[in-house]
Amino acid sequence: MTDAVFNADNLREDIDLEAKSALGQDGRGALPRDLFESYSAFANTDGGMIYLGVKELKNRRFDAHGIENPDPVLDDLWNQLNNPQKVSRNLLTPAMVQRFQAGAGRWVIAIEVPRATRHERPVFINGNPLKGTYKRHHAGDYLCREDEVKRMLAEQTEDERDARLLTGYTFDDLEIESFKAYRNRMGALKPDHPFNVAGNLEFLRKLGGWRKDRQTGDEGLTLAGLLMFGKHEAIHEVVPHYFVDYRELPVGGTKTKWVDRLSPDGTWSGNLYDFYRLTIQRLFRDLKVPFRLEGGERDDDTPVHKALREALVNALVHADYSARISILVVKAPDYFGFRNPGKMRIPMEKAVEGGHSDCRNRSLQKMFSLIGLGEQAGSGIPRVLENWKSQHYRLPEMWESDEPEATLMRLRTVSLLPESTLKDLRELFGKSFDQLDENGRLALATAHIEGFVTNGRLKQISRLHPRDITLLLKGLVDQRMLVPDGQGRATSYRLAGTEAVDLASTVDLESPPARSEDLTPRSEDLGPRSEDLTTRSEHYDPVGDPILQKRALPVRSKGKAKPDLVRTILLELCSGRFLTLNELATLVNRSPVDLRQRFIKPMVDGEKVLERRYPQQPNHEQQAYRTREP
Repeated sequence: MTDAVFNADNLREDIDLEAKSALGQDGRGALPRDLFESYSAFANTDGGMIYLGVKELKNRRFDAHGIENPDPVLDDLWNQLNNPQKVSRNLLTPAMVQRFQAGAGRWVIAIEVPRATRHERPVFINGNPLKGTYKRHHAGDYLCREDEVKRMLAEQTEDERDARLLTGYTFDDLEIESFKAYRNRMGALKPDHPFNVAGNLEFLRKLGGWRKDRQTGDEGLTLAGLLMFGKHEAIHEVVPHYFVDYRELPVGGTKTKWVDRLSPDGTWSGNLYDFYRLTIQRLFRDLKVPFRLEGGERDDDTPVHKALREALVNALVHADYSARISILVVKAPDYFGFRNPGKMRIPMEKAVEGGHSDCRNRSLQKMFSLIGLGEQAGSGIPRVLENWKSQHYRLPEMWESDEPEATLMRLRTVSLLPESTLKDLRELFGKSFDQLDENGRLALATAHIEGFVTNGRLKQISRLHPRDITLLLKGLVDQRMLVPDGQGRATSYRLAGTEAVDLASTVDLESPPARSEDLTPRSEDLGPRSEDLTTRSEHYDPVGDPILQKRALPVRSKGKAKPDLVRTILLELCSGRFLTLNELATLVNRSPVDLRQRFIKPMVDGEKVLERRYPQQPNHEQQAYRTREP
C-alpha cells in the first residue's frame, strides 16, 4: 500500500487496463458491481490493471477524479476476493493492490490482476463456471461460451491431453503401414534402442499409444496412439473437428488458389505421422538454401531445414485437438506459416525465453522425440528463432488469436530492411524517412512488411527497452507516419494510408496483412481493398448482382421470415465477400436498423459467425461484414 501521487498520464498503453469511476451512490466510493467480471476476464486472458476512481475520456485519455473514502472499498474488495461464492480463486497479494493520492482527500485504487495459470483457470464468479467465466477481448469483457469453459477445465485437470484411454478402440483402428513406417524409422535411427525388440502392442504401449486402466481393467488405444497412427475415420469419431491442412501458394495466390494441397481426402491415412512425413517433404521441396560441407560430406540439414522441422512438430504436439479450428501449414513465396488450435499453456515470453515446458500432448511429443524430432526441454521455439536468425531473416512472428483460440507462427524469408521496402517507404514519406534513426526505420519497415508493428514485436527485433519503444512509436504517430489501432497489449500500429489489422483475430496464415507495396499512397480515409472485395470490379454493385439477388429471394419475397431463415441467408450472402449493412438490407428488403439490432450485431459479437472488415473500428463509415471461416 502506498500514498504516492497518481498521474493519469503515466497509464501505459502496453498493458490492458480497465478504468472504473467507483463513486457509488453517495459519491464517496463503492466497489463497482462489474469489477469481478473484469477480474475474471483479465485472469483468464493475459492479466491487466483495474483502476478505481478513474474515468476514461475520449481518445484514450483518463480523468483521475479519485475516491473520497477508499478504506471501505478496499475492505469490500478483500472480503469478496476471499468469498468462494463470489470469486472462485483469489489471485491477488497485498502488493498487487495499491492506493495513490489523486488530489486533496481523494485516492485512486490500482489493482494488478495477474494472468492465471492453466491450473487456476477458469477463474469465475458467482459460483458457476459455465455462467460466470469471462475473457478479455480488446477493451471489453465477454462471457465465455460453454465449450471454452470446458476446454479450460480440461486443461486444468489434464497435464497430458493425449493420454486419455479410448475405450473400445483397438489395434485394428490403426493404419498399419503408418505404424510400420514409424518402427522402421526408429530402428534405423536408433538400432540399439530396447524398444525395438518389443512386439507391436508392447512397442505401442512404451510409446504411450496404448494404456491399461488399472482400476477398471479396460485397455486400448490412447488419444495419442490414435492421432499418430490411426485411420482417419476412427480419429474423426473421437475428435470430430480434427483436420490437418497443408497449402502451397503461388506468387499472388489466395486462400482459394494453390499449387499443392494436402488434407484428409481419402487418398492417404490422414493421421499425424503421415501428415508430418508428407508435409515436411513439401516444405523442403525447392528450398533455395546452399548446402554445407561437414567433414568432407555434404550436409543438407541447414538451419532453415531445422527451423521448419521444429516449427511443424511444435504445432502438432501443442495443438488442442478438441478445438474447432484446423492445424494449418502454409508455404508461400515469401514465408512459411504454422497454425495450431489452442493458445499456449505458458506465457509467450517464457516460451521464447526457453527452458519452460508444458506440452499439451506429451505422448505425441515423446513419439516424435524418439525419432529425432523435437525435444522435451522447452527449447523448441528458441531453436526455431536461432536457426532463422542465423540466415539473417526477420525474426519469426508469433501471436495468439482469441477467437477462435489458436497459436500462430510466420517465418518470413526476407531480411530486416529489404531494399525494396526502403524504396517504398522513401516514396511514401520522402525526406522524413531518411531523417529517422535506425530504430525508427526498423519500426516503419516492420509495419510495411508485416502489416503492423507492436511494442512486443519491436522488443523482439531491437534492443530497446519497452518504454523507449513506446516513446518511439508515439513519435512516429505524431509525425503521421503510423496510425494506432486498439488498446492495451492489443495496440498495433500501421502505416498511414493502410487498413487496420486485428492482431487478436488474425488466424488466416494464407492472407497476411496488406503490405504497402500493394497500396498506392493515399489518405487515412482509405477505401476498400481489392482483396477484400471478392469478385468485385471497380464498378461492381452487389445489390444488382443476380446471383446475390437469387440467394436473398427467400427472405426478400416474404413480409415476415423466420429468424433462422434470415440468419442462413445472411451467412450465404456474406460468404467469401464483405457486404455493407445497407447492401444487405437492400438485398433482403429489411430496415438497416432492424437488421443490425436483430441479426448483424448478435451474429458478430455473440455467435461470432460474422466478422467485421474493420474489427477495431466497429463504427467505421465503410464497415462491412463477411462470414467467418470455420
